Amino acid sequence: MKILVVNCGSSSLKYQLIDMETEEVMAKGYLERIGIDGSFLTHRVGEQKYKIEKDIKNHAEGMELVIEQLLHKDYGVISSLDEIDAIGHRIVHGGDKFTKSVLVDDEVIKGIEEAIKFAPLHNPAHLQGIYACQKELPGKPNVVVFDTAFHQTMPEKAYMYAIPYEYYEKYKIRKYGAHGTSHKFVSQRVAEIMNKPIEDLKIISCHLGQGASLCAIMNGKSVDTSMGLTPLAGVPMGSRSGDLDPSVVTFLMEKENISPADMETLLNKKSGKLGLSGVSIDDRDIEAAAKEGNKRAQLAIDNFVYQVAGFVGRYAAQMNGVDVITFEAGIGENGIDVRKEICDYLGFLGVKIDEEKNNCRGEEVEISTPDSKVKVYVVPTNEELMIARETRDLVK
Repeated sequence: MKILVVNCGSSSLKYQLIDMETEEVMAKGYLERIGIDGSFLTHRVGEQKYKIEKDIKNHAEGMELVIEQLLHKDYGVISSLDEIDAIGHRIVHGGDKFTKSVLVDDEVIKGIEEAIKFAPLHNPAHLQGIYACQKELPGKPNVVVFDTAFHQTMPEKAYMYAIPYEYYEKYKIRKYGAHGTSHKFVSQRVAEIMNKPIEDLKIISCHLGQGASLCAIMNGKSVDTSMGLTPLAGVPMGSRSGDLDPSVVTFLMEKENISPADMETLLNKKSGKLGLSGVSIDDRDIEAAAKEGNKRAQLAIDNFVYQVAGFVGRYAAQMNGVDVITFEAGIGENGIDVRKEICDYLGFLGVKIDEEKNNCRGEEVEISTPDSKVKVYVVPTNEELMIARETRDLVK
């Protein structure tokens, strides 16, 4: 079975074609600047990379270009679209309607539309991706995998906000979380590595990238997570504020005469490490500036480490213990110093790090010492493979 995994952004389209017999990536690519001048596709087959520059007006045209590459006479990996058995789509927000991955039908489309209010930048783009695949690959089953679905196992005490209950009843305002596909993949993988049933483990999964969230996992199920109604909550991120006193928002809106829309932009695109450092949303740039003596850059790093460690401690308390901590995503997989600094805060849990083992990037490795009371692993995430597996299981 061959499955095409599609992840659409507002002006982008990422994809992978995976052979599920071997779970090998046959081809993958990233189409950027859809609907903007200068759109281009970077397509990869093995170690070979091909760049195609072409004006792409919408996601439908983008899918046409992707299919052309998959079928290309020189470097194509399939000879016919009949070889593609199904398409799996990443969906950021499913509201409280979807507790698992589902096959696409009219009711599912309606549910994704209803959740647009929680993910106005993401869900419309995901829908465009679905429509494009239905047009270009007619008759093929489409499966949607929700970032929020994994967190639907959270108990009410974890997902409810202490505001008048009527707003939950009217607008479904509650914690939903994100990165669920990544947290699910990594928790399952670390249980395999440890050769233990996931039901026997208390896991704290740290998905740390430009977007970042932590997840407390018991018995293989999410019981709490740091992101909230939207992916803005939790720890500070590349350009997102993370948690803050709600009065900060109303104070600034009044003092600076900021509209709700502009405040959304400020919190999502001008805050976080970018706002604190004044340097960049990219940790590599911030770390370089900090090494050159930029105190605000160092503050941005220190603040991030402090907040992540705080959530780990909180989740260890809420689960009454922790067996294993995982690091994944761009910073989690590559941030040698950040991992060590986070773990240095966790000595009270019995966490001990082997600095030689921790001196790695992008590798699957245990970085804790043999006598550490809590195991610590770096586990490269693979959301695309998780989406492909869910798609395969549903289609079968």
